[in-house]
Amino acid sequence: MKSSFLSLSTKDFIKGLVVAVLTSVITIVYTSLQAGSLNFDFKLIASTGLSSALAYILKNLVTNSNDEIMKKEK
Repeated sequence: MKSSFLSLSTKDFIKGLVVAVLTSVITIVYTSLQAGSLNFDFKLIASTGLSSALAYILKNLVTNSNDEIMKKEK
């Protein structure tokens, strides 16, 4: 069961962590390939991961179990 409006479950945090890691990896690999080198900017990795995790958790916080934004449970 998904979490209800204005609440979060443990699964939300785990999924948010997975989204953060994958977003960071994909972003860093893409920008490294565009630059023509494979240098890792750990500050960029951390900020990208934190931004994507916060966005995912915020999205889950304001949606109900039916993925309706800003609506209470029926």
